[in-house]
Parts: sequence; structure tokens; C-alpha cells
Amino acid sequence: MPHKLAALALGIAVLLSASAAYADKLDDVKAKGFLQCGVTEGVPGFSKLVDNDWAGLEVDYCRAVAATIFNDPKAVRFTPTTAADRWQALSSGQVDILARTSTWTMERDTQKGVTFVGTLFFDGQGFMVRKDSGATSVQNLSGATICIEQGTTTELNAADYFATNKLTYQPLTFPSHDETVKAFVDGKCTAYTTDSSGLAADRSQFANPADYIILPEIISKEPLAVLVAQGDDRWFKIARWVYFALLDADELGVTQKNIDEMVGSDNPEIKRLLGVGDDDFGTPIGLTKDWAYRVIKGVGNYGEMFERNVGPSSALGLQPGLNALWKDGGIQYAPPIR
Repeated sequence: MPHKLAALALGIAVLLSASAAYADKLDDVKAKGFLQCGVTEGVPGFSKLVDNDWAGLEVDYCRAVAATIFNDPKAVRFTPTTAADRWQALSSGQVDILARTSTWTMERDTQKGVTFVGTLFFDGQGFMVRKDSGATSVQNLSGATICIEQGTTTELNAADYFATNKLTYQPLTFPSHDETVKAFVDGKCTAYTTDSSGLAADRSQFANPADYIILPEIISKEPLAVLVAQGDDRWFKIARWVYFALLDADELGVTQKNIDEMVGSDNPEIKRLLGVGDDDFGTPIGLTKDWAYRVIKGVGNYGEMFERNVGPSSALGLQPGLNALWKDGGIQYAPPIR
């Protein structure tokens, strides 16, 4: 019995030690003076190095987290990750948060040692072909060679779709995004498939974008989400409520430009969001009372982030669609701050 008790005590000690290792992420980030954020290798509109500075929707989210911690949206460093190495980069602590395009699935949520924070972009898988291929529908791709990035839900979705529709195809897979796109541009495959936003982003970088078309079918649900490693509840809640604050500010009309004026608003929801008055929602999770003010002042609200990076006036020219607020016909929705 003493041996069993000793083994049990040792097991509990190991668990407590592991929990402690994960329980101080906010303190660790504050101590090093910057947030380390995992992003894609380079997808226009989402995360791409432009003139020695990162830009994109995912990048802006990371800057929002840095702003709430340091009151400085520039206090963040970026680590490009591939579809294959992203999970290890997060679980090992190489990055503090993962904001690269990652689809929220049950297998990933329960078996990768990660926790999904919220859906930054609702998407779906599509297909792109050269205009002169003659294809106008995925139904025209039976027997075709299709370029696909390895280690993604894209592979599984394509297999399901073609099997369900009794079509044949030849997958040509590559370990990275850039290799996949290059193979398509070089004519090694008839079509290229990934998230529809990714197709638009890649096409915008081609020498002659008008030579390529995106087929009309969307074959999957792709909730592209932000993630943190499991085991640190406070860090998870910080990441999640930064995401919610971006949505709440959008709904309340609080923007990067008008935020200082909004501080004087009589609207109780706006006062709670910006930390004006008696309510303090930041201190209980290790932040300041004006934590959400810092977020919006640093990067703007979700709608502003969407518009400048991927919206109708950007190079990608995407309509909000499902990414509009719930009151505007979309499904972006945040719980109230109260």
C-alpha cells in the first residue's frame, strides 16, 4: 500500500508540475516583453510579410492580443508555420498563440493538445482552374490531377466529395502551401483546391489573375479559428475575450477612429466594453481595466480588420458573407461583456 500511495503522490506531483508549466503563459509573455504568434507561411489578406512587416487578418488579431497586454500592438513577433508543424509549434511553446488558418474539427480539438478560441473567418473549400481549361464546375474535373497541400482538411474533403459524387481524380500533394501553388501555376495539375479565401489570396498574387477562375462549388465548412495550447485557462480566456471584444466593438460602432470620443458615451454597454465606470472585467484575468480599449485603439474592431485585409475594397475583394455580424445577416456573434 505505501508503494501505491507513493506512486499516486508522484503522479499527482507530476500533474501539478505540468499544470504549473502551462498555467503562467500570461506571466511568461509579460516577462519576455512580446507575444510570439504562429501564422501561415504567407497568404495575402491573412498573414504575409510585406515590406519587412507582417500584415493580414490573422496578424491583426495577434496585434490585438499584444495591445491588450502591453498597450502596444507592435509588441508581437511572428513565426511562419506549415500545416504539418503548426501543432507542435503551439504545444511545445514555440509560439504562444496560433492564428494561422486552421479549421476547427473534433479530431483536432480533442487529440492535438490544443484549444480552439473562436472562428476568425468562416470559409469553405473551393477549386481554381485556368480559364482556358474549359472547366466551369467541379463536375468537369472527373479524372483530373488536383494540387493539394498535405496535412490539411482539404485532402479529406476532396476525397469525400469525389467519392460521394462518383467522380475520379488524381491528388498531387505537397508539404507546403508555396510548393502546392507553384505546382499549379507550373501546370502540373488541372486544378488547385483549398479554402476559397486562400484561392482568392493566391490568385491575387499571380502574374495574370484574370487567366484563372474559381469554380462556383463550395464543398465543405471551414471555420478558420485561433488556437492556444491546452492547460492554461486564464490564457485561453484572454485570447477568447480579445476575439469577442473585436466583435462587440463592431456591433456597438466603436472604431479605432472614434474610440476616444466613445469613452464619453452614456451607453452602458460601451462603458463596460471600454472600462469606463465601476465595472472592471480585466483585472480578474490579469489585464488592465481598459483592456478592450487597448484592443480597439490598437487595431480597430473586427469589421475594420476584415475590410482592410480581405474586404471588398482590398486586393482580395471578398464580401463579408457569413463573416458579417449576426444583425447584418452573418453568423459572427459574441457574448456580452457584463
